[in-house]
Amino acid sequence: MILVTGENHGFARNLDRRLVGLNKKEKLTHIRFYWHDILSGRKPSAVQIVPPVANASATFFGAINIIDDPLTLGPNLSSKLIGRAQGFYALASQEEVSLLMAMNFAFIDGKYNGSTVTVLGRNPVFSKVREMPVIGGSGLFRFARGYVQIKTYDFNSTTRDATVEYNVYVLHY
Repeated sequence: MILVTGENHGFARNLDRRLVGLNKKEKLTHIRFYWHDILSGRKPSAVQIVPPVANASATFFGAINIIDDPLTLGPNLSSKLIGRAQGFYALASQEEVSLLMAMNFAFIDGKYNGSTVTVLGRNPVFSKVREMPVIGGSGLFRFARGYVQIKTYDFNSTTRDATVEYNVYVLHY
């Protein structure tokens, strides 16, 4: 039961921060994993749902992929699965290969099993190190904020399969 405090404005009301867990001390957590974007083979984890515009073949501008990518502890796909990245990315630049990414990291192992971290941002994939914001989360990451640093570990230019190292720095209660 959530008790209402303060003023009531019809559809919105002020709440006591303690009622939603905001009285706890904020923590900074670092999580490292490898994101496997697999477009090839019989069971891809990323599927193109919108093709690029005809005149943008160099940057694939306009293409959109839906993802359900495995997140593993190590760079090999056979290493321990700790979650999945679920969402989409769109190729959003006409000048370079750059993605607009929106995804949830849905954790399935350990302390964070059932919790998510949400990321939304720009990923210029050929830059050595990229950064995107953490904009929220659920479960143990409710009210999360922070950022991710991304480095490509491996990219196959023929299949376009990629393994990417993610370092997530997240503030949460």
